[in-house]
Amino acid sequence: MAELEGQGGGVVADPRGVLRQGRAFLDFFWDIAKPEQEVRLAATENLLRHLRDGRKVLQAFEEIPMCSVLEQIKEKHNLEKVKKDQKALLESIQLLQQLAHHQAHLRDLPRKTLIDIMSEVPETVFEEVLFGILQSDLASAFTSPENLHLLLVGIQKFPSVLKPKNLKKLFGSPTVVNEENIPRLVELLQSAAKSEKKDKKLPSVVFDLLQVSLKEGVFELFWKEGVENGLLKEKSGPVSYMCYRLLGSALPLLSLDQLQMVLKGKVMQHYGEHVVTTQLPDRFKFAPEMETYIDEFLSSCDDPERQLAVLIGFSTLTNQGNPVLSSSSRVVRHLQPVALQKYVDWLKDMFLRPDLDCCLDFSSNRQKHNQDNVNIAQHKIARLRKWIIHRLANIIESPVKKEESLVMNISRFCFFHAFFEAKKKTSQICEANVLPSEPLDEQAHSVAENYFFGLLQTLNSLTVLGDTAKAAALREKHIHGVTADGKLWIFLLVEYANKLLSSEHVKAVKPFTKGQRDAWERTLQAVKNLQKKENKSDSAKVITFQQLLLLMAIHLFKNPSETMDVLSDLLSCTEKAFSKEPKKKKTDNAEPGWVEVMVEILLSLLAQPSLLIRRISKSVFVRICPNLTKRGLQLILDDKEGSEDSSDEGDTEEENDSGDEEKDEEVDDDFRSQLMNVLQAGNALGGDESDEELDDEAMMALDKNISALFAEQQKRIQAKKDEKDRMRKEKILRRDFKIKVLDLIEVFLTKQSENPLVFDIIEPLLRVIEQCMSSDSDKQEVDFLQKTANIFKNSLCRMKQYCKRVDALQEDLHAFVERLVKKACKHTDSSVALYYFRPLQVLVSRN
Repeated sequence: MAELEGQGGGVVADPRGVLRQGRAFLDFFWDIAKPEQEVRLAATENLLRHLRDGRKVLQAFEEIPMCSVLEQIKEKHNLEKVKKDQKALLESIQLLQQLAHHQAHLRDLPRKTLIDIMSEVPETVFEEVLFGILQSDLASAFTSPENLHLLLVGIQKFPSVLKPKNLKKLFGSPTVVNEENIPRLVELLQSAAKSEKKDKKLPSVVFDLLQVSLKEGVFELFWKEGVENGLLKEKSGPVSYMCYRLLGSALPLLSLDQLQMVLKGKVMQHYGEHVVTTQLPDRFKFAPEMETYIDEFLSSCDDPERQLAVLIGFSTLTNQGNPVLSSSSRVVRHLQPVALQKYVDWLKDMFLRPDLDCCLDFSSNRQKHNQDNVNIAQHKIARLRKWIIHRLANIIESPVKKEESLVMNISRFCFFHAFFEAKKKTSQICEANVLPSEPLDEQAHSVAENYFFGLLQTLNSLTVLGDTAKAAALREKHIHGVTADGKLWIFLLVEYANKLLSSEHVKAVKPFTKGQRDAWERTLQAVKNLQKKENKSDSAKVITFQQLLLLMAIHLFKNPSETMDVLSDLLSCTEKAFSKEPKKKKTDNAEPGWVEVMVEILLSLLAQPSLLIRRISKSVFVRICPNLTKRGLQLILDDKEGSEDSSDEGDTEEENDSGDEEKDEEVDDDFRSQLMNVLQAGNALGGDESDEELDDEAMMALDKNISALFAEQQKRIQAKKDEKDRMRKEKILRRDFKIKVLDLIEVFLTKQSENPLVFDIIEPLLRVIEQCMSSDSDKQEVDFLQKTANIFKNSLCRMKQYCKRVDALQEDLHAFVERLVKKACKHTDSSVALYYFRPLQVLVSRN
């Protein structure tokens, strides 16, 4: 309408201006759309009051008669009482019906209010009051998503009123979902998807249609024809995401058979393709939202079979064998014990006998283009097995409730396929009871090996499982890495490994030599000897030594040659550490004691990439701190500081860089000279003596020589770059190692604050601080400086207790204080000088 009559009979040229008279008026409509019922009802009341009082606004909506609606809806909180005054309800519905035509201003808010009212009234009120006035809206259900939604809500809320007989009278069909209506339903759902694309949620009309299709017993028709062969055919982002959300929302509503149909259908495959093709950082990713749907379904479902069906369904949605569901997904934490055990059994069976036919597998266009002549089946099996072994290992880490038997079952499976293979089937070893349908190659064993050591790390920090009193007591003591009866998980795995080594039915992937097998046997015997001492000696010390021995024994399977030297020294140290022989007085030329040897072992283990090895090494160091000698401490300080070596290396590297720059011109001259020689040899430079052009054969020979010269030059340039890169990586590794060594120093200062050796740590730490603060540093160097400074200030200068027995150290301490004072006075940098004064303050105040 171009013009509207005003209150005085004039013309309102701009109806929008009327709407803008008050912000509060517009806010009423937004409040009507809010999910809180109280807010919606209050907004409706306020809107009606505003419409009654503002005649201009009434005329802006074609002078809709209000008939004192405000007074007639005062009993809004109990809609059953509306039966006493049906006229008020009817006029409210009529008002909303007329407001619905002003979609430019109100969008779909009046329709939403109608649906809210319908959802609240009892069936008798709907049948006696609303059904008649809403018949035209219900009959036109297939004209808009809003009208369809109204019908769907009515069917679910009032099935005895909107029964098939009445539906046929309304729009000629006893059901909503049938072959005749599918095309129009698809159009309406597509429209709903595009209208709510910004909200990133499933439109209510779509979910209600799903529920009605289940009620009418035609879900399969709705899904296959309406969703897979209808909605998915439109290549539209909003429609695709709506289908994914519909899939996730449908999971709790479907039977086992319906779940299996949906999870092998086109929507699943379409979703999988989306996951693979949206891995770039700037692409919208639906996977986290789908995982939320799965998580909510599994947490609310108490049927193990349906839980299992959904998890297996998503585990068999694969991209060239690799499931699109993350192998570290946390959704398994909601599985019922029965479902968890069946899922683990299924994973193990798929690992041994990969069934690619049961997978909903797909390839991206890029993958299809790059397939070449590789063995696609083998490639898929390798990817599937890698995912499965990680999924199994991750289940142990997951907070899902699990039994010790399940943990051991998974651990044995992963260990076996990392380091062993069966010669023939045997019932004596569970893992060799079924032979792989496709033998594991070297890469498959390597993958299993890597994930096994991650699993081992999880076992070492695993909370005690079980509901027994003993298990609860161990949990209260914050003991980790043991079973309910106190046995180390790693010990049980070593026992299992020993059984495999003694079996004639299996063989190791990397068979032991005689020396390695002897070291293995010695290690097991040493562990047994330590177990006898658990109740007699320091139990924690005994356990930490056991852990280190057992871990090194396991590492024999991974790197036998590298582990042998460490294991030999470790066995010797362990024997001496628990020996009852009296201590001998040491001389300068005496062999290093067991503590020094152990320190050297721990320092070498700190350089290992394994987090588990480093953690256990630190635990062992905590136990040997009371026995640490001056010589042992110096080994640590030498590795941490290395100031002269580090400085020389840095200077050398800088000199090399500058020298390379200076030689660039010389190198260019050499290359230019060689190029000139090649050209002259081929008569390509020309000159006064010859004006003849080169023939084709000579030109080809010249091209060949020039190409060879440039190739050689390129190799030299690349070699220089590789060498620089190697030196840079070595420098990073050295600094990273020194940062790890700082952990040992911090442990010593914390555990042995009264040890006189604390004084030997002060100057090395100061030298590191001084050196780092006086040089240009990269991020890693800054991290090293910060950690050193924090240990110096917090662990060293703020210790609660210090060494009290300093009589024998008086002369050394006086000389030490004098050195600190001189160095502090020499420094022009006050920040560095301040570090030298800190320990002086402590020494003067505490001694």
